[in-house]
Amino acid sequence: MKVFIVHASAGAGHLKAAQAVYNHLKENYKDTDARLIDILDQTNALFRFNYKWGYSWLIKSVPLLWQWAFWVTYSRPLRIIIRPLASLVNKLNTGKFRRLLIKENPDFIISTHFLSSEIAVYLKNSNKISSKVITVITDFGVHPFWLSKGTDVYIAASGFTKKLLLSEGVEEARIRELGIPIDAKFLKNYSKADLCGKLGVGADKFTVLIMTGSFGIGPIREIVDLLYKDVQILVVCARNKKLYIDLKAKNYQNVKVYDFIDNIHELMAVSDMIVTKPGGLSISELLAMELVPVFISPIPGQETANIEALKSYGVGERADNAPDIEAIVLHYKEHKEDLAGVKEKIRKIKKPFAAEELCDVVCKDSPGLSG
Repeated sequence: MKVFIVHASAGAGHLKAAQAVYNHLKENYKDTDARLIDILDQTNALFRFNYKWGYSWLIKSVPLLWQWAFWVTYSRPLRIIIRPLASLVNKLNTGKFRRLLIKENPDFIISTHFLSSEIAVYLKNSNKISSKVITVITDFGVHPFWLSKGTDVYIAASGFTKKLLLSEGVEEARIRELGIPIDAKFLKNYSKADLCGKLGVGADKFTVLIMTGSFGIGPIREIVDLLYKDVQILVVCARNKKLYIDLKAKNYQNVKVYDFIDNIHELMAVSDMIVTKPGGLSISELLAMELVPVFISPIPGQETANIEALKSYGVGERADNAPDIEAIVLHYKEHKEDLAGVKEKIRKIKKPFAAEELCDVVCKDSPGLSG
């Protein structure tokens, strides 16, 4: 069986979800011919550049413009105009990808980005491929670009997501509420004492992890200034080199500062709370690790929808400034019963085995798929 797992390198979440599915297939279904593909590698250079860097530039530099674009494309009255135009642009710029799918005609196309879903479904509806198309929605909300008539299965992050799909007219038989696929390292049970020894942090201290995506945006300096005397802080600065240098120079007690790391699961395992941007993958990972979240600096649109979804389950709080974050963190430090209450809610909604269950759908349950 041939399976293409397709993502787009516009935002890290799409790739991470695709990698989780690919890795599980390779490790557990060795007879499956699985390929991990970035659709943007199969497009022309100008389209690829605009898709990759245009998105990053907008959300970092002109978030209000991104918010406007998100809601204009979300608007029901405008969809009849915007969606056909967007589809035309996508088809004109993905000729290489279309030719690849037609040539290979895989049994399954598992897509973690709406662009690849749209193109795959277009080819299927045109009888140019016979592949089953599975769309993994990597947020808890549902932008209409995720919806392509002819998709065989939608993988929903939560019951909240499923309800949105149903409200958009998707048949219930085509929806599987499995969650967003995450790496297996977030599923393991870790010894907190052993990890604290490895990381050089106190095992008996209330610990807050701060990470705000690859750009390290948000009032992180102010948060650390306000909290370092009261709690142990782990800060991941990622690409924000200035932030990393500044915080290292301050040499705060109770603060560990990191740049790019590949062991975020270990930092999560020793933490009680997390201050983070509400990306779909980040949320799925922190739920798997049962961390109580405080959300900051959301990308307008998809990330504010993620906050709304978690709020409907009584999980997570949004804070717009450092003093608000300080108040929330100190409340949970002083009221452990409230912290335990949120963790109990997390246990009821987390879906950590999405990658495994999706692969089972493909490799064991494929005759029962819709379409």
